[in-house]
Amino acid sequence: MTEQIDYYFTIVSPWAYIGHAPFMAIVKRHGLRARAKPVPIGQVFSETGGLPLGKRAPARQRYRILELQRWREKRGLNFKLRPKNWPFDGSLADRFVVAAVDAGHDPDAFLRRAFAAIWEGETSLADESTLRKIGSEAGLPSDALLAAAKSDATAATYEQNYRDAVATDAFGSPVYVRDGEAFWGQDRLDLFEDAVKSGRPGFRSDAM
Repeated sequence: MTEQIDYYFTIVSPWAYIGHAPFMAIVKRHGLRARAKPVPIGQVFSETGGLPLGKRAPARQRYRILELQRWREKRGLNFKLRPKNWPFDGSLADRFVVAAVDAGHDPDAFLRRAFAAIWEGETSLADESTLRKIGSEAGLPSDALLAAAKSDATAATYEQNYRDAVATDAFGSPVYVRDGEAFWGQDRLDLFEDAVKSGRPGFRSDAM
């Protein structure tokens, strides 16, 4: 049976962008099934004790910039540390991905283009025409998915993703959940792949 991984993220997260390609490489390498579950990250933070960037202590904000530079170099990427149109409201773009998943589409090609547009092209995906263009370039039926993204049904799924994330202790972006065990952050991908290769049951926080 194909092993399913729940993939929690928001499209505005630089760490989700940095980790997406290597995560998908692991998925392909081990024949996994990644279930993309975008979340309203502000709600997740509020429920789990996280803080939005602007409310973090200055030392933490400065350290984040250092980490972005380190991982930019490590992953061989070329992105802006402070893209001019970021932050923006990513909820519509997140729900576009939810709608794509619900319609049976693989969102990988769209996500690769969307992440690059934000962090390399300094583009806001709050703009519907931009979202439609990137979706079409990824081979998706953008008009239908954009309409679905605004629907009550998609909003309900987005909210359910949030509840699922909180229930499984997925308190940031990205989080990869295998057999109930959450791996927070793209810097945990080595540990995630080790767990996949071992075939072990997921670790539990209440283990003795």
